[in-house]
Amino acid sequence: MTQPDTDVLIIGAGLSGIGAAVHLGKRCPGKSYRIFEQRSAIGGTWDLFRYPGIRSDSDMHTLGFNFKPWTEAKAIADGPSIRKYVNDTADEYDVREHITFDTKIVAANWSSVDQAWHVTSENTQTGARADTTARFLFMCGGYYRYDTAYRPDFPGEEAFKGQIVHPQFWPEDLDYSGKKVVIIGSGATAMTLVPAMTDKAAHVTMLQRSPTYVVSRPAVDKFANWLRGVLPDAWAYGIIRWRNVLLQQFFFRQTRKHPDKARERLLGMLKEELPDYDIETHFTPHYNPWEQRLCLVPDSDLFNALKSGAASVETDHIDTFTETGIRLKSGKALEADVIVTATGLQLQFLNGVDVSLDGVKVNPGKLLNYKGVMLSNMPNLACTFGYTNASWTLKADLTSEYVCRLIGYMDQNGYVSARPRLEDYPEHTEPFVDFSSGYFQRVMDQFPRQHTEKPWKLNQNYSADLMNLRYGRVDDGVLEFTTEKQPALQAAE
Repeated sequence: MTQPDTDVLIIGAGLSGIGAAVHLGKRCPGKSYRIFEQRSAIGGTWDLFRYPGIRSDSDMHTLGFNFKPWTEAKAIADGPSIRKYVNDTADEYDVREHITFDTKIVAANWSSVDQAWHVTSENTQTGARADTTARFLFMCGGYYRYDTAYRPDFPGEEAFKGQIVHPQFWPEDLDYSGKKVVIIGSGATAMTLVPAMTDKAAHVTMLQRSPTYVVSRPAVDKFANWLRGVLPDAWAYGIIRWRNVLLQQFFFRQTRKHPDKARERLLGMLKEELPDYDIETHFTPHYNPWEQRLCLVPDSDLFNALKSGAASVETDHIDTFTETGIRLKSGKALEADVIVTATGLQLQFLNGVDVSLDGVKVNPGKLLNYKGVMLSNMPNLACTFGYTNASWTLKADLTSEYVCRLIGYMDQNGYVSARPRLEDYPEHTEPFVDFSSGYFQRVMDQFPRQHTEKPWKLNQNYSADLMNLRYGRVDDGVLEFTTEKQPALQAAE
């Protein structure tokens, strides 16, 4: 068995990848690691998206790393501030020197003989390919494709004389001053764009097929800012982080336990914000709260834009694009100079990498999740997938902590590989994510499944994951370990 090129290969230099690198440096200081980043910069999502108003849809006390306090005044932060936070973290912990930019991983094969991953990467600038070996593969590249987005074909769109833009690929030179803008979509991106574009646009219309739950929250957390004035940053950050986690968990449990009351409360808050608006038509979803992610608007900016008349909402279906805009099924015509298709993301699992075991390709849709970190019968492979009902980084931090614990345990006991052993695939399984959003449902067959029992069940609960991943037994009777002297692991069926 040969020594691999690196102990841990991290894929992605966004929030998850930079966080994973810092955790490794802190908890496994003797281990070497490399990061492959397919783009030319640190930041991931927060470097890719550059549309007007780009911001977090979670508070930064939970979206920030657990080891680096967020000290800016705004808890709901804009994209450039988050990008700076990630870059500052990389520089503070000397992560940048470990990153190979413009490098996309295209294939990864686990060799039972070598007890290592053989990874094929491609330079995104030149197309040149290279091979790397790693003892442990840590997928931290998120869950959607950067090279393409989800955008349905609209009837008649070739007739439109204006400009059509997707937020994921926002043109730097787009000038919408004095123009009529129609934004197709009702998710977080659309609700961010609407108030942000009213600064220059003649009018902004949000066109949605169906409504989404929306809640306003102050962008500035006054208590957090006050607390930082009387306590050290780390103490204040920890207190606010836990306060927000517990409040979020309480709210989520209550909405699932009493959906009708939660629905009534959310709609009541909307009626207070928009007393003269048609809440029934434009802001009353057909599903229960938290069956899809709630949209957060800071300081009521969306509602203020609607009340001022600078923006409006249309709830209808598209009949066809026209030369001057969009004609709706109702017959109403929306004039537009610019149409923004905020229609969603194109999801993928394991960053779209072809993964194989001893040359046999693996279908992720036939695997089971293990503790929300690893996959059934896949040796030395972890992937970060954040919460759908809370901040992504809460789960990312715990995932990294667990990977470090696992690597430390293996070192202490002379193990070189670990895999979650699954003998018989259960008859009854559930989708990887219990979420009705279209962008999830379109690709759920490509994602692993989960079981109803631990450790194959995916928690959407930070407290439960904290106890399990930070304090639970590593050798739980499910993980199977090998040493250099033992026979090599065989590829899973």
